[in-house]
Amino acid sequence: MSAQLDGKVALVAGATRGAGRGIAVELGAAGATVYVTGRTTRTRRSEYDRPETIERTAELVTEAGGLGIAVPTDHLDPAQVAALVDRIAAEHGRLDVLVNDIWGGEHLFAWDKPVWEHDLDKGLRLLRLAVETHAITSHHALPLLLRHEGGLVVEVTDGTAEYNRNTYRVSFFYDLAKASVLRMAFALGHEVGPRGATAVALTPGWLRSEIMLDHFGVQEENWRDALERVPHFGISETPFYVGRAVAALAADPRVSRWNGRSLSSGGLAQEYGFTDVDGSRPDAWRYLTEVQDPGRPADTAGYR
Repeated sequence: MSAQLDGKVALVAGATRGAGRGIAVELGAAGATVYVTGRTTRTRRSEYDRPETIERTAELVTEAGGLGIAVPTDHLDPAQVAALVDRIAAEHGRLDVLVNDIWGGEHLFAWDKPVWEHDLDKGLRLLRLAVETHAITSHHALPLLLRHEGGLVVEVTDGTAEYNRNTYRVSFFYDLAKASVLRMAFALGHEVGPRGATAVALTPGWLRSEIMLDHFGVQEENWRDALERVPHFGISETPFYVGRAVAALAADPRVSRWNGRSLSSGGLAQEYGFTDVDGSRPDAWRYLTEVQDPGRPADTAGYR
């Protein structure tokens, strides 16, 4: 992917950690200039209270071969988002890739609690962080993206349209948030497609994010130690896998064929031929459907 995106400008909204960081780094590895946003900096943390920062993400983008630019931004604040887009326009005059990966809801949902038992304030806060932020960012950023033919909008979610249509996802609020993002990509496809751009929804599989690794008490170097307790974790993938999916889409001159579609990292790996950092091609959503959800023994043979 090296140099395939030279001269291209990307905005990865929500790039502090996890999928956002992986996407930003892989866009940088392909040669792009990447603006990375989030609320946690080296001088201030969000309510997540975690150590990852947007400055470090920007450094990783530059180390990978691109140019990383960190801009602290609360995407619930329209004025901050407008200022961010104005800065990109002033500095580069274009935006080729917009990735809406804003989330922030990891500590706001309760597993398997019905809506009448779920904390209402937390549920509504989750919806604001996971849905409203995407709408605000698209509102302000898309006019710049549409200045040039061939722009790409990626709405990052959890689950494919097919999987989420048939599967209850965790709780009322989580389910609604992820379904909303899928529908956003469908709607944006109708709005930007006739204007020369492409919008897609994209999901990673079981992501080995920093938070997930901490949850299982492992690091990337020894993540397989968690398999004794969570055998299906063997299908998991690094954040760079979905990052390579975005880079492949951004470099594809025929990307418009995906407009409005729901895509996955594993599915696009089969299409474009990229791999995760270990050389494998995890196909998590097929695995979940065919192995984990039916209650079969964990066995990733044929799935990565």
